[in-house]
Amino acid sequence: MPENPFQVSELPQQKRYNDGVVFPTVLTPNRKFGDRNLTEVIRDQKPWLESLLHKNGAVLFRGFSSVSSASDFNDVVEAFGFDELPYVGGAAPRTNVVGRVFTSNESPPDQKIPFHHELAQVPKFPSKVFFFCEVEPKIGGETPIVLSHVIYNKMKLKYPEFVDRLEQHGVIYTRVLGEDDDPSSPIGRGWVSTFLTKDKAVAEERAAKLGMKLEWTDDGAKTVMGPIPAIKVDETRGRKTWFNSMVAAYTGWEDARNDPVKAVTFGDGTPLPAHVIHDCLKILEEESVAIPWKKGDVLLLDNLAVLHARRPFEPPRRVLASLCI
Repeated sequence: MPENPFQVSELPQQKRYNDGVVFPTVLTPNRKFGDRNLTEVIRDQKPWLESLLHKNGAVLFRGFSSVSSASDFNDVVEAFGFDELPYVGGAAPRTNVVGRVFTSNESPPDQKIPFHHELAQVPKFPSKVFFFCEVEPKIGGETPIVLSHVIYNKMKLKYPEFVDRLEQHGVIYTRVLGEDDDPSSPIGRGWVSTFLTKDKAVAEERAAKLGMKLEWTDDGAKTVMGPIPAIKVDETRGRKTWFNSMVAAYTGWEDARNDPVKAVTFGDGTPLPAHVIHDCLKILEEESVAIPWKKGDVLLLDNLAVLHARRPFEPPRRVLASLCI
């Protein structure tokens, strides 16, 4: 078997599971091949990389000198050949940087962003999420990740009736939006950015395509999404996942317009039990992996298998993202 241009490396933060999963997989350059361009190596090794991602859920590429800018990151994303997913219906304030690359959530650095699957609150979500560290944080700012089926299994064991209700009813997400973005809020994306239009009729049409109710207010809009499943079956792996933004909404969708307790309910409209949600957050934290960012890092997540979050940080920090179908 020919030697691999990637070196499988180890970091102390990784988790190892009984089924052989190492989470996340960490790949560094195999120096026997010299300093090869990451995009070339990805094209050469794409089937192997996709099998690694399917097995382990997340792959961190570290130490590749060919990736230092947003444009380089865009080339890495393109090398995989996944189709782009436009960021329609999301809550986070973001800015397009170059090509398929956006800023990650631009909310203030002192705020943490709780665990969620990307765009789990709308029917059309990415299957892959890329992150790239252009400027590593001075302090903090990790992007913790956690395997979703592990959370489902633990919640099912500890709160079987709650999980049964979720599986039966799903959840409803409600968000109040201004017209323009509010950079002080973790969910400050205004309706113009959310639906990528200034035309209310077009916004209504795009909301309807997502299955979302859109109500106009004096100074903005209210969106109601659901009932939508909170648990999904990962058919390619034969297991159930905790595929939702429930904890993120309940503990983090808070600003001048939004009350997080009202941001997410059971699909029949009844409130979620606070103690269960906060215990779920504790379980997510316990099971998560948080690897400090280094400049040039590229993290690829299978969004069907992995939830992610963001810890508060001391600037500077610039982490970019790209979403793929």
